[in-house]
Amino acid sequence: MTCAACVSHVSDALMSVDGVEDVAVNLATEKATLSLSEPMPPGNGTLTLDTLSHALEDAGYGVGTRKVTLGIDGMTCAACVSHVESALTDVQGVESATVNLATERATVEYVQGVTGIADLRHAVQDSGYSATAIGDGEFDEDSTPRRLRALKVKFVFGLAVAAVIMALMALPAAHTLMPFNMDFLLLALATPVQFWAGRGFYTSAWSAARHLTSNMNTLIAVGTSVAYTYSVAVTLFGSSSFFDGLATDTYFDTSTAIIGIVLLGRFMEASARSRASNAIQALMGLQPRTARVIRGDEHVDVSIDDIVVDDRIMVRPGERVPVDGVVETGTSSVDESMLTGESAPVSKRPGDDVYGATVNGRGSLVFTATRVGRDTMLSSIVRLVEEAQGSRAPIQRLADLIAAYFVPVVIGVAAIVFLIWLVFGPEPSYVTAILTAVAVLIIACPCAMGLATPTAIMVGTGKGAENGVLIRSAESLERAHAVDVVVLDKTGTITRGRPSVTSVHLRSNAPSPVKGEGWGEGDGRMLSLAASVERPSEHTLGQAILDYGQERGLPIHDAYDFVAIPGAGVTATVDGVRVSIGNRVLMADLGLSTDGLDEVATELAERGSTPVFVGLDNVVEGVIGIEDALKPESTAAVAVLRDRGIEVVMLTGDNARTASAVASAVGIDKVIAEVLPSDKAERVEEIMAEGKIVAMVGDGINDAPALAQADIGVAIGTGTDVAIEAADITLVGDDLRGVPAAIDLSRATMRVIRQNLFWAFAYNVALIPIAAGVLYPFFAGSGVPDALAPILGEHGFLNPVLAAGAMALSSVTVVSNSLRLKRFRPSA
Repeated sequence: MTCAACVSHVSDALMSVDGVEDVAVNLATEKATLSLSEPMPPGNGTLTLDTLSHALEDAGYGVGTRKVTLGIDGMTCAACVSHVESALTDVQGVESATVNLATERATVEYVQGVTGIADLRHAVQDSGYSATAIGDGEFDEDSTPRRLRALKVKFVFGLAVAAVIMALMALPAAHTLMPFNMDFLLLALATPVQFWAGRGFYTSAWSAARHLTSNMNTLIAVGTSVAYTYSVAVTLFGSSSFFDGLATDTYFDTSTAIIGIVLLGRFMEASARSRASNAIQALMGLQPRTARVIRGDEHVDVSIDDIVVDDRIMVRPGERVPVDGVVETGTSSVDESMLTGESAPVSKRPGDDVYGATVNGRGSLVFTATRVGRDTMLSSIVRLVEEAQGSRAPIQRLADLIAAYFVPVVIGVAAIVFLIWLVFGPEPSYVTAILTAVAVLIIACPCAMGLATPTAIMVGTGKGAENGVLIRSAESLERAHAVDVVVLDKTGTITRGRPSVTSVHLRSNAPSPVKGEGWGEGDGRMLSLAASVERPSEHTLGQAILDYGQERGLPIHDAYDFVAIPGAGVTATVDGVRVSIGNRVLMADLGLSTDGLDEVATELAERGSTPVFVGLDNVVEGVIGIEDALKPESTAAVAVLRDRGIEVVMLTGDNARTASAVASAVGIDKVIAEVLPSDKAERVEEIMAEGKIVAMVGDGINDAPALAQADIGVAIGTGTDVAIEAADITLVGDDLRGVPAAIDLSRATMRVIRQNLFWAFAYNVALIPIAAGVLYPFFAGSGVPDALAPILGEHGFLNPVLAAGAMALSSVTVVSNSLRLKRFRPSA
């Protein structure tokens, strides 16, 4: 693919296949992402990779593949070769597999993204053999350097030949010094440029022509071929009667210079595009190649591909953590900035999670592997960023639609321009007509339109990943810039999500401190019963009560008939006592009076604690104050959002007084409290009904319905696969400042996209008429001023060579403008 028209052709080809529901094609990453109505079977089902490949080939394109060499152990005869080849070719996505018994190697060509090294190795192992990658691996191999080298050789050759031709044509003495017609020398120089350096233009244009379509290469191939063919005709037949009395100048310099300049532009564009996508390469390069695994009494260094779940792994000071796991022994601090964007090391102790590719500090850790290979956090992030970079933003559709019709329209315009100047142009009119048509064909390149959006999306999503902001799709990135209201969950979003007991109040006693001496039998009994009931509960408030009871060493008994009432509390029976724990609404529903404790509960709520009533049988015996500390960065995040003109709303199931106290502490004016989890989506919908663009921020699991309902769902504080699936944007860390950072990044990206689209459209609108000769009437009488003569020639017609330079410059400008996003820095 070379231009936005190609994107449209590829999309149409894939959409024509039965079973394909949606297609997103990205010119910058050269990838297509498909949504299918049925799975792709490994056999001869109706929808297979071969079906899709054939559809692309019929449209003049192909599926990009990679090759890997595997070392195969265990083969002894030709039958083994057949078994291994069959195992490899049965893997979905493998194009070909060749196994050599003598060298004990297999060469496999596969489609990246459909399968990978791990899948190939597992297929070999399942067939009874073993395989190790000895060639380029999935993360090492990259065709970009080879492509850049090939482009460099060709553009240097093309420009060098063009310079020689121009020098020869500019020296009048050269004509007299040559013992033969110098045009034959120019033909010999120009031919390899036309058909070797420019071969890619012809092959692509021919593939498109066979299917009655066209692309940017069609314009280059037709334009340069016209100049080259005319020059060949002059060289071979210039002395014939056909050219008698007519101009016989050749334009080999024009055809070679155009090819050289276009290839130079593609080289610069490819270089810039490789820098645009290096966020993925940087993430891939962070994962270590080996790990020290503890097996029995031995410490063995093994390849990271050989690690399996439940392996015990040692990480020494300064080493990178190889895979995800849970710390078993040791304490240390780990730099997780590559995941979260936060530079401060995170303390790790037994029971804490560690993530692959993060950097261990001064301590030594032993951890148990929980996620390996494609299941690690790093691999999930890489896949998410790749999917986002490959997706299509709504704003791109206009450019794609225009580009789909652009090339045939330009060819038609060039034909009309040729006829007009053939009849009305200055003499020799046919030369004027040819050069003007060539200039129109060359300058009207839709590359800039095709690259305007995807390059900015690539850089924007990559930059987000660097700062711990994972953006699910280009559409999410685009929508985020227009957010009017940010709705924040309280627990785990504004607060730390780890509530703790701060005070205990009995009906007949004064407030008791959490720590200290003199706990009486009454409150000890109440806390023991409450902790026993909360043991089967998963609610964070219940966990706080259980933790506190265990810290005090209180007896924890089995609870029976446990019932959880969403948004209210829990009930159960312990030692024959019916225990009810929850808010005032639950007590009222159960017919239990809170008289004598209402005033205490109000005081707790007003200072930001959550009052939890405890009923024993038919009497409310006390209230427990539980407080979830604010995250220190929450206030700063809310302030930044308000500075951006964004309304901030707290949506929580907590009681109104507690919610208001927390909201006041962080600077939030509007609070929607005492909302059941099932009703949060309705509250979000009500705000959206006011015509506002809403971003809902929650933990990605409990708030999934509200996240799905909002225009933008933001999962914070987990970074788990569940959170990634539930939200449009996932903040890997638990820092709320990632929300304004995501919105700022979206606004910066959209600003760059609009600039790119403006430049791409303005370039074509302004320069195509100039290339068509619209300035000729203005200079027909007076002539072109000396300052403009190098550009517009004698009569005001744009030099085709300069048209090629302007075309190349437009693409490079768009990509370079997108690269400015690399300088993005989150505020606050």
